[in-house]
Amino acid sequence: MPETTPSENGFIDQLNVIIRKNLANERFGVSELAEEMNMSRSNLLRRVKKETNLPVNQLIREARLAQGMVLLKTGTYNVSEVAHDVGFSSTSYFIKCFREHYGYPPGEVGKAGSADVAAQPVAQIPKEPAAPRRRPVLAILGAVAVVAITAVGLFIYYRPLAQPLEFKEKSIAVLPFKNDSNDSTNVYLINGLMESTLNNLQQIKDLKVISRTSAEKYRNTSKSIPEMARELNVNYFVEGSGQKIGDQIVLNIQLIDATTDRHLWSQQYRRQVTDIFLLQQQIARNIVEEIQVIITPEEAKRIDKIPTKNLEAYDLFLKGRELARKSDTKNLEAAVVYYKQAIAQDKEFALAYAEATIAYYYIDVYQANPQYTAEIGDYSDKALLYDSRLAESLLAKALFYMNKKEAPQAVPYLEKALQSNPNSILVINFLADFYCNYVPNTSKYLEYALRGVKLDAAGQDSVATSYNYLRLANALVQTGFANEALTYVNRSLDYSEKNAFAGYLKAYILYALNGNAEATKRLLVKELRKDTTRLDVLQEVGKIYCLQRKYDSAYVYYKRFMDLSESRQLDMFHHEAMHMALAMQRTGHMQEAKAFWLTYKDFADNDRSIYKNLSLCGYYANQGDMTKAFQYLELFTKENDFQYWVLMIKVDPVMEPLQGRPEFKRLVAKIEKTFWDKHNELRLTLEEKGLL
Repeated sequence: MPETTPSENGFIDQLNVIIRKNLANERFGVSELAEEMNMSRSNLLRRVKKETNLPVNQLIREARLAQGMVLLKTGTYNVSEVAHDVGFSSTSYFIKCFREHYGYPPGEVGKAGSADVAAQPVAQIPKEPAAPRRRPVLAILGAVAVVAITAVGLFIYYRPLAQPLEFKEKSIAVLPFKNDSNDSTNVYLINGLMESTLNNLQQIKDLKVISRTSAEKYRNTSKSIPEMARELNVNYFVEGSGQKIGDQIVLNIQLIDATTDRHLWSQQYRRQVTDIFLLQQQIARNIVEEIQVIITPEEAKRIDKIPTKNLEAYDLFLKGRELARKSDTKNLEAAVVYYKQAIAQDKEFALAYAEATIAYYYIDVYQANPQYTAEIGDYSDKALLYDSRLAESLLAKALFYMNKKEAPQAVPYLEKALQSNPNSILVINFLADFYCNYVPNTSKYLEYALRGVKLDAAGQDSVATSYNYLRLANALVQTGFANEALTYVNRSLDYSEKNAFAGYLKAYILYALNGNAEATKRLLVKELRKDTTRLDVLQEVGKIYCLQRKYDSAYVYYKRFMDLSESRQLDMFHHEAMHMALAMQRTGHMQEAKAFWLTYKDFADNDRSIYKNLSLCGYYANQGDMTKAFQYLELFTKENDFQYWVLMIKVDPVMEPLQGRPEFKRLVAKIEKTFWDKHNELRLTLEEKGLL
């Protein structure tokens, strides 16, 4: 390490003071330190790593342990008091960390024969306080302040002689609970208990919780715990089985160390059905205590909150949720019936209102004539009214705005939903899709796509995981990482050959790599042969023919697209109306061309995304108004976080009236520079996190 002292480095001095000030705050971590330092999280991580060769979270933890040593050596406070005063909510976890760092438990500090002096370099031993203090937190601010700050600084520059402790992320998977009863009608109840255990754990920010879809594939598996651990990348598993016997629920829960397959804890719970909510809370708390996860008061409050006092309403709700998980329209409609019955039993059942809203949204999505707009509005309002902090209520309100085509207003509700449930794969995936389709932002899309993959990792036959890798591949190619995108789209196909979108995304990723439109067309046509009624692929084939200036062929596919859309009463792909209009126009179908240009103009006028000015540029270029076209293109050059495909305007036939003009080349060069500058910035961030 460099031979320097904290006083020689203003940055380290400032860091020490802020950490010192917040040692007693158990919630103070990397994000809070970055905010106090007026730095971005990534810049703080990079700077601290450069200055100290330490991860920031480990630096904070060692500072807490150093201050803990200072307090223990006074002999005034017991271990529990010290743990609390240096920011450890769990005394047992403090003891564990202290023992691993110093080589002996905190209870041995100051005892004759203890090895605290021998075990540490001399420079690391905090000096004794001038006098004992009565009040742990406030008193330290006086005579011990200089010593504590110095201790933090010394821990930064003088590492322990032993191998430094690596603090691994705590992660857990809740495996599907088994129904021990011969009565299959109780399955929904056992699944409901499993899901409530999962949901309670998901609300803890300090814990990574694998999604239900990833865990579900192991329901009938013969794989060992270590095998599943490698596939899911988790530290712990929860196994459960149970049955309903009369008015009693009998539930067996086991917590397993994922790497060793060692049972850490097991318990049988026998509770009356009337105590089902207490049972759910107790299971979560027992698991949290055993694996020593930090749980905040707000998280504890959310876990302790019961969804309804009416057990009949809750039973109906569980039956509805069991059906809703099957996702198809028929089961979603059946689920809504149960949700309505649950609401009839309890008019203030926020979770039932929220889940009903989500079901209605999925039933209506992409329908030309939505049926449930009023219900989505009414139910989402009531969900938020009766529980404004519930993640599902916040998500329901976000879906209301998305259903109304007012996507920007959904953002705060989605972000608050994620704060309430940091491990919700549903909310994370909505945010990813939101920043891809509704309010395009490639950086945020990539961020949430990465988080989705992290939480939803599974084995080789997981359809859900295939779609998460698809989402990540799409986010990567949109941000210019075509080679990496190819890796993940291939992984998506490996996980599920049935993935309906991975094939044609791969065609475009290959186009980004080689620019071969003919090869791309062949791949898209191959995808279409798998299902000739696929509207999305039909319009993609039409578009690639447009790109090749083969308008007769483009018209054939666009006409099939139009006929199918009309027969199904679907209203989709307005952003592609410009290519359809161009194909109609170039093949002499002028009335159809006019209709599509009007559709596209209406879309562009109402577009609230960053692409609005680019869309208007293309429209006016084809109307012969070059002045307006260049004005809008100039406005677009001020945007950032746009997709790689924007760079294709150099060859896009819609921009043909502008191509070849010096002003167009100048503006395109400016757009390209903005894109690749952002790409390089993202690359640095991803490399720092070990993601590239």
